[in-house]
Amino acid sequence: MSGSSLSFVLVLLLSCLSESSAIIRKFHDVACRAHHIQSLMQFKNEFDSSSCNQTDYFNGVRCDNMTGEVTALQLPRGCLRGTMQPNSSLFRLLHLRYLNLSNNNFGSSTIPSELGNLNRLETLILSSNGFIDLSHNDLTGGFSLAQNLTKLNLLDLSYNHLSSTIMNPKSSIFTLHDLHYLNLCYNNFVSSTIPPEFGNLNRLEALSLFSTGLIGHVPSSFSNLSLLTTLLLGHNDLTSIFLPAQNLTKIPSQSHKQLEGQILEPISKLITLTTLDLSFLNLGYPIDLRVFSSFKSLAILALSGNSISPTSLSSDSGIPLSMEALLLSQCNISEFPNILKPLKNLRSLDISSNRIKGKIPEWFWSHPRLISANFFNNSLNGFQGLPEVLVNSSLRFLDLSLNCFEGAPPNLPPFIVSFTARGNRFTGNIPLSTCNHNSLTLDLASNNFTGAVPPCLSNLTAVNLRKNNLEGSLPDMFHDGSPLESFDVGYNQLTGKLPKSLINCSSLRLLNVEHNGIKDAFPFWLKALPNLQVLTLRSNKFYGPIATHDDRGAFPELRIFEISDNNFSGSLPPNYFVNWKASSLQMNEDGSIYMDHKEESIKNTYYIYADLVDLQYKGLSLEQVKVLTFYSAIDLSGNRFEGQIPESVGLLKTLIALNFSNNAFTGHIPSSLANVEALESLDLSRNQLSGTIPNELKTLSFLACINVSHNQLQGEIPQGTQITGQPASSFEGNARLCGLPLEGSCTGPRVASIQYVKEDKKEGEMVSWEAVTIGYALGLLFGVAIYQVIASYKPEWLVKIIGPYYCKSC
Repeated sequence: MSGSSLSFVLVLLLSCLSESSAIIRKFHDVACRAHHIQSLMQFKNEFDSSSCNQTDYFNGVRCDNMTGEVTALQLPRGCLRGTMQPNSSLFRLLHLRYLNLSNNNFGSSTIPSELGNLNRLETLILSSNGFIDLSHNDLTGGFSLAQNLTKLNLLDLSYNHLSSTIMNPKSSIFTLHDLHYLNLCYNNFVSSTIPPEFGNLNRLEALSLFSTGLIGHVPSSFSNLSLLTTLLLGHNDLTSIFLPAQNLTKIPSQSHKQLEGQILEPISKLITLTTLDLSFLNLGYPIDLRVFSSFKSLAILALSGNSISPTSLSSDSGIPLSMEALLLSQCNISEFPNILKPLKNLRSLDISSNRIKGKIPEWFWSHPRLISANFFNNSLNGFQGLPEVLVNSSLRFLDLSLNCFEGAPPNLPPFIVSFTARGNRFTGNIPLSTCNHNSLTLDLASNNFTGAVPPCLSNLTAVNLRKNNLEGSLPDMFHDGSPLESFDVGYNQLTGKLPKSLINCSSLRLLNVEHNGIKDAFPFWLKALPNLQVLTLRSNKFYGPIATHDDRGAFPELRIFEISDNNFSGSLPPNYFVNWKASSLQMNEDGSIYMDHKEESIKNTYYIYADLVDLQYKGLSLEQVKVLTFYSAIDLSGNRFEGQIPESVGLLKTLIALNFSNNAFTGHIPSSLANVEALESLDLSRNQLSGTIPNELKTLSFLACINVSHNQLQGEIPQGTQITGQPASSFEGNARLCGLPLEGSCTGPRVASIQYVKEDKKEGEMVSWEAVTIGYALGLLFGVAIYQVIASYKPEWLVKIIGPYYCKSC
């Protein structure tokens, strides 16, 4: 999948079979036996279940209308956290036929073999549970888990940490002869080969081994899988799938042409396949698309990440006309593939991140069923035909980002729901015709548009016009009931004030007006927006206080609060952050507690719009895609704030980055910051802080960057790995501060730590930490790539970096 913020993927069948592969069952309210209800409650109480209420929990329960036995259980996403024990009450529900525990955190424990007691199970979904293996010989012995589940027809163990032991030929998983669907994708079978015993599962209709670290060849026993319609082998190091040209040198010349690039057995015998994923196989030779001509039923083909033979991209290659989705991203393609012309059933195309130049041919838009097209990151520069060439297209999702398009953007198809063209050279005014498309996601960032922001964008779902040359005031255009969720006009030349009609956008989650010339007081009225999660006002001319003395109503859903480099002033009351609930709750590893990316689905096609936030900090411009799914940050730097830093900042459990630098804060560094266990970056430099650095800060195990330079701090620097490993410049400018990493040692007794909390108590404003109950256990945040730059005034924050969008050399 491309790095574009508008990405096209084929859900289930192209990235991995998922829990939704199962028949979606609607759970009805029927009478369940009392002792079963008791068992269900006991099962819930075996875990930390504070993140789901009882109503949600029982919505996933289905009981037999006649007997009252529990026959189906589907837990809500993220409901349970803890270790599943062998004596769990779950194993008393002996009549279960459907069990879905996916997306709950069972803490890297093993899958209990006692699940085998549920011998009526037909569907078992344990995806994204954090399991590391299966207990009792890791699914390789004679225990009851697999042996007793003789009725199982769907097994999903995807997105766990299962090891290569499951690939043992003696694994009892290969005794599940009634399996129709088996999903093992995204596990850790590193350097394992595919056991020939898979051929025993001859009723399989769908098999996913996607991204599991497998090596070697596909065993000949796969030819037994005559019912197989979906096979996902992508993102592995498998060989012997295609016959490379270098292996044909000893074959007589008359046979050479027939065999070149031929798919080898057993895959060549799976002629019933409708979906085949062979992406990113790391082959050392190009794939000839003509070898797929014998797969007459093939509808979805994913070959991304492999080199494609240029001659096979012509219109006479014989690719199956039944093709509905073709993924050829990162295939080193240099010309627009004419192979697409006869594919009248084509619904989705991804040829992103190739080297395609020139214009998109006019015939492409005439495909009658075309829904999505992804041209991200090529060198395309225009469209053949008239400006209205797209108007009659059935297209709904179009990504032209990171190409070389110039002039006015195309007139859009009538049913389009998302159009992204960031990083091109489009010019002129934003077309007013875009306003005719209700609920459109429009991304025209990083172009050369001029003029004013159109006064009609409030009908759209998401608007990204950042990094253009727009000017004038933002129009007061936002009507009541507007569907707008994301509005980004950063990095333009806008002036005036924020339009108060934004208050009508009750669905608004992101508002970004950074780097403009807007002059206004702090928009307290935005607190009325119930879903606002990102507010970025950086580098404008905002002024005045951001809080009243008794402020308790500040943005309960806010996670990113970026108001640096303005003229804000005043002090923050001690309880300022008390009601910032979203930053106080625990996030799931996938960030689902926060701003889920927007998904639109049409049959098998998913379209994802990932919000993007610019995290520019003093000279380094960074853009973070999907920052909204896991990032929590506050930046008040470069203003004129004074007074003490609120103790309530310690309530923000999920905060990753905190920047109060370049202000006039006084008093002591709050010891409550030690409660912000996820904190990775702390910048309090260039203030007037006094006292000692709280010793408690050395317990922040994720703290990779701290800067308290140029204050009035004193005493010994806490001697913890996360702190003493910082550069000396992070502590300079404090005349009475001593200890590593500064040169020299503290010669006198350490200055006693001053308890700022006690001072608050005298004023009757102390925040009672014991009284504040956070219902979510704080966990580790994974997947954050750390980038640290030490600047002259303050270090850059730690962010996951994605390069800025640009137009490549055309």
